Amino acid sequence: MTKVSKKLALVLFIALMTVVMAACGNSADKEKEANAGSDKDGLKIAIVTSPSGVDDGSFNEDNYNGILSFIEKHPDATVKAVKEETGDPAAAVQAVADIVADYDVIVTPGFQFAGVSSIAVENPDKMFILNDSEPAPVGDQKEFDNIYAMNFAEQESGFFAGMAAALETKTNKVAVVNGIAYPSNVNYQFGFESGVNYANKVFGKKVELVELSGYAGTDVTGADVGGNYAGSFADEATGKVIGNALIKQGTDIIFVAAGGTGNGVFTAVKEAKNDVKVIGVDVDQFDDGKNGSENIVLTSAVKFMSMNIEKTLNSVVDGSFKGGNVVLYADTDSTGFIKEEGRHQLSEDTLNKLNEAYKLVQDGAIVPASNFNGHTPEKFPGL
Repeated sequence: MTKVSKKLALVLFIALMTVVMAACGNSADKEKEANAGSDKDGLKIAIVTSPSGVDDGSFNEDNYNGILSFIEKHPDATVKAVKEETGDPAAAVQAVADIVADYDVIVTPGFQFAGVSSIAVENPDKMFILNDSEPAPVGDQKEFDNIYAMNFAEQESGFFAGMAAALETKTNKVAVVNGIAYPSNVNYQFGFESGVNYANKVFGKKVELVELSGYAGTDVTGADVGGNYAGSFADEATGKVIGNALIKQGTDIIFVAAGGTGNGVFTAVKEAKNDVKVIGVDVDQFDDGKNGSENIVLTSAVKFMSMNIEKTLNSVVDGSFKGGNVVLYADTDSTGFIKEEGRHQLSEDTLNKLNEAYKLVQDGAIVPASNFNGHTPEKFPGL
């Protein structure tokens, strides 16, 4: 082979190797892009809760169940449950600050965690799922790239609870028991009262809302919202006291929106000789209503939180996570009531009326009152 031929062959060889290496590089880049989210399969997740913990059978537990459902499909992921013992907002935020360095995603269910926004700003590589509150502003900033803050229209679920109570009561006396007058809890109260008033007007009922002296709630603006507030989400003893007092006044259906405190109301109803029922909250509480061969749960007013928690964690894995403040309504099937056979004790007539009202709520024809939507339980669109 001549020197020219050898030189030409060397040039061609180098060119060929350059093409091959470029192709391999492109292939590697594409594979890297395709697997960009796969390293997140091993997400380290923490959930920080109020004193009632992740086994409260209600709000916190449903958030936790969303994480567990995610982990079932992503077995490399892990979760740590942290219980903040006081419920104080400053302590709640500090509990998050204490662990933020060790986790990829932190789930914080509850209004008391609004202040995690300051931690999110300091830790832009961490992601936060805040449920039940918008993040507290940091300067002029109200939304954050690494916080997905979801609120639910609790007033819609409360509305269905109020309708159910008014349509099923035999004594024409019903009530709602709440924990603390955070916006979400007031939403439940106002929604319930809206539902009772709707049933009274539309279906000719004459149902009274029973409120106990000394238990009126004060919301975050300092306004008196009435109702029956225990002042805690983790005080079963007070819950039982309130439950017994309501039963003594002739109340036969009680909507219980009080977290762990609600367990005391359940106990009072189970021990009552009267035919008293409760309406569960946040999740399907039918199993909690077992009382010998009977069941005290009429139905449950629910927010489909676990579904939305799992959906958000999936967005972290697939890279589509987007921070923002959202409110979830019946039009996304995120609010409602339990109507599955064997999980409620509603009459067929009541169920039909509730299903009709649900469509009206989805369409916006009925807009129950909430803490801050400008409507009252006595005057709202659809009444």
